[in-house]
Amino acid sequence: MHVSHLGLVDFRSYGSVELDLGPGVTTLLGANGQGKTNLVEAVGYAATGRSHRVAADGPLVRRGSDRAIIRVQVTRDGRDVLVEIEVNPGRSNRARLNRAPVPRQRDALGHLRRVLFCPEDLSLVKGDPSERRAFLDDLLVALAPRLDGVLADLDRVLRQRNSLLKSASALRGGGSRSRAAAEQTLAVWDDQLVALTGEVVVARARLVSQLADPMRQRYRAVAPEDRDPMVGIRYQPGVPDCPGAVRSEVEQATRAALAARREEEFARGLTLVGPHRDELVLSLHDLPVRGYASHGECWSLALALRLASFDLLSADSGAQGDPVLILDDVFAELDTGRRERLAGAVAEVEQVLITAAVAQDVPTQLAGHLVVVAGGQVGGGT
Repeated sequence: MHVSHLGLVDFRSYGSVELDLGPGVTTLLGANGQGKTNLVEAVGYAATGRSHRVAADGPLVRRGSDRAIIRVQVTRDGRDVLVEIEVNPGRSNRARLNRAPVPRQRDALGHLRRVLFCPEDLSLVKGDPSERRAFLDDLLVALAPRLDGVLADLDRVLRQRNSLLKSASALRGGGSRSRAAAEQTLAVWDDQLVALTGEVVVARARLVSQLADPMRQRYRAVAPEDRDPMVGIRYQPGVPDCPGAVRSEVEQATRAALAARREEEFARGLTLVGPHRDELVLSLHDLPVRGYASHGECWSLALALRLASFDLLSADSGAQGDPVLILDDVFAELDTGRRERLAGAVAEVEQVLITAAVAQDVPTQLAGHLVVVAGGQVGGGT
């Protein structure tokens, strides 16, 4: 699988750009602020339906425009698929496949798979649990695009449930009738939360189990100086006493936990049980990474997580080939040893897109097609 063409209209800094791409390594070279990352961000958006840089779509649209268009032609198994996304901040995005409209943007997912590594990935190891949940969910959707709808439903149920709890908390002096009405409505949202928690927790638990071995192997490859790394990765559901593997048992544990914390939820106006409180626990030498691992070890773990996710997607892709690998300004962050080991790990990938401010940052074994980006313009390459 590779991206053979990228077209943008009013996306970020670009009024219009057309860029032909091919298999192998392509380096987008330019000083900071020239628009390199905007190009790979667009590729990622076509693959995942979201940006890796911002939570909302507004910043993706060029100033003065009301919408942006992303067109990505994907070549896989000898055939071309054109994925088009019209980004409409504040409104529903539109999507087309081979110029035919599809009902929802998520229906365009799955035709392009990408794995992204960027400087912000250090937060996968050192940041808040929400960063690791997002990592798991992005990988889940790449493997099974239908889960994008499940996760969207979970977010909607949590927002509605929290709104109800906050309202009930504000009306605590309203008497038994207001509490009874809130309880009755809450029961409806509880049923939906229980069902969605069962599906999400089981999917995340299975994914973490699949990640464990490739992550350990990848860590040994990027950190060979650590002879006995003892890398640990463990899924910790946000439901007490939750087994995580059997959906019916997860649902039972979720319902029991909701009942046990009902008074606390009403008092705080917040949902305290569910996948939004999950954690992905990382350890090294039987110690938690956060607070104990060195800066270099954290980079090695972040690399290992991304490369392990690449391994899962490659194993799952069949005739589609490798996912597209994007290395967004990462070589400047790595020491020489890690640069060379990362380059060795990805040199044979079907398509690698690299952004860099300085050509010397890119290891020589990843020499390939060079595209110069300057002043929001994409110039010729070598």
